[in-house]
Amino acid sequence: MTKIKIGNRLVGDGEPTFFIAEIGINNNGSIDIAKELIDVAADAGCDAVKFQKRTIDLVYTKEELDKPRESPWGKTNREQKEGLELGEDDYKKIDKYCKQKKIMWLASCWDNKSVDFFDKFNLPCYKIPSALLTHDEILEYTKSKGKPIILSTGMSTMKQIHHAVNVLGEDDLIILHCTSTYPSAPNEINLKMIPKYKEIFSCPIGYSGHETGVFSSAAAAVMGACVIERHITLDRAMYGSDQAASLGPPGLKRLVRDIHVIPTIMGDGVKKVYETEIPIMEKLRRKN
Repeated sequence: MTKIKIGNRLVGDGEPTFFIAEIGINNNGSIDIAKELIDVAADAGCDAVKFQKRTIDLVYTKEELDKPRESPWGKTNREQKEGLELGEDDYKKIDKYCKQKKIMWLASCWDNKSVDFFDKFNLPCYKIPSALLTHDEILEYTKSKGKPIILSTGMSTMKQIHHAVNVLGEDDLIILHCTSTYPSAPNEINLKMIPKYKEIFSCPIGYSGHETGVFSSAAAAVMGACVIERHITLDRAMYGSDQAASLGPPGLKRLVRDIHVIPTIMGDGVKKVYETEIPIMEKLRRKN
């Protein structure tokens, strides 16, 4: 299994699980909330935080943007979507703040202009969201930047996934098993796809979870996911479509803690009698 370097970290089998805290649009267009979420991720021991960027008029049609939608920013889809976006000055502050907190940051780009936007920040990799897995132009343009790529696979058939991987190539690629429901029900999570992807592809395999709670993501790490990505929030009751499928600060800290101890509890597969068992054995073992 190939290992890929993301920033200063090797990612792949045998390496510590790489944990991405997905801030996405849960900052609600606020740099202050974004910084609070970066604090939460850094305090929990995450490796990276991730944002999302869209050029609104390229990603959505005028008809879609003109549709009515109540939000804190107005009464149309356009006002809502523009209200969620962070600008260049905001990302300069994010870049500086993440360096101060010693945590990597990256982004999902929903159009070519957004990919170009992040050139100046020299991100360690790019993320292609599930919604763009079948968009060959985005795949090819993101690949042209020469950075590692993380690909989510929600809403996709195996035929579509094979096609995307053929476009991107398996060098410098990480594939994340994903179900794009928010939140995902237990019968939709399908963690057995993780070992299946490992059989099919030679690149590292991870998991992007949208379920509530922490158990499924910890189980994904046990099953061999070398990357875990989860949405995070300050409060699941906040405005936003992704908040309900996000982890709050206590849940995030617990999940990262549990994932970090998995290599220790998995052991080496060699049966042995531990020294700490000997006094118990002497006390309890029944002899002939």
